[in-house]
Amino acid sequence: MELLNTDGGTVISYDRYGEGPPLVLVHGALSDSQSAWAMVKGLFGERFTVYAMNRRGRGESTATPEHRMEDQFADVVALTESICEPAFILGHSGGAWCAMGGAAMRPELVRKLVLYEPPARTAAIVDAMDELEGAARRKDWDLFVRTFLLSGPKTPSLEVNAIQGSPFWAPLVADAQASLWDFRAMHKYTLDIGRFAALTMPVLLLIGSDSPRDNYLTDPLAAVLPDHRIVELQGQAHIAQALAPQLFVDTVSEFLLG
Repeated sequence: MELLNTDGGTVISYDRYGEGPPLVLVHGALSDSQSAWAMVKGLFGERFTVYAMNRRGRGESTATPEHRMEDQFADVVALTESICEPAFILGHSGGAWCAMGGAAMRPELVRKLVLYEPPARTAAIVDAMDELEGAARRKDWDLFVRTFLLSGPKTPSLEVNAIQGSPFWAPLVADAQASLWDFRAMHKYTLDIGRFAALTMPVLLLIGSDSPRDNYLTDPLAAVLPDHRIVELQGQAHIAQALAPQLFVDTVSEFLLG
């Protein structure tokens, strides 16, 4: 794991691996640089020099309970700027918010941008925020994770039960506290879709064919982005990078390198 000291006084930790043009990976909630990309690490490493960042509170990145979304946008900028050449950026879920926010701050640093299901603000962040805060106050992190999975990506309850009985559950719970800080930041942030009309680099909007489409910003972004492509990942929902890694990497790589 490598460390970057930012001008703002925080530390960003990241994993660097592979060979090829630079690709910055920005994970979503309930994950970190390792758990989010475990199934695609080897495949991406064959094609790119990957910079898989840990968002605040994960890995050795500075934990800042009161951070703003603008702080996380700046983190993406700081890591990308440190590469010393324009890079590809891929953001998943809440990490897609950070990726597109960073790209809007410093578009000259971004060759192409991939956004995989950035959530609409009403997805969990508004509708379930009181319940999430209540679970956090009781330190019932299992309930916190269940609540998010059910109300955020709208994972069916039977699937949530299966995940809770699997080895995948513990890493989700371990990231619950840091994810709460992110949700609070998203809850306070005013998202102006229109500002992304200024992004002139090519943008890939990924959406799972089985995902509830209105849960995500895919179509609102498509309405304003001047150079974009929407690709549906067939048979997939919100975690195709884990469940269909070859499909995910091939789709992203074709866009970035094609």
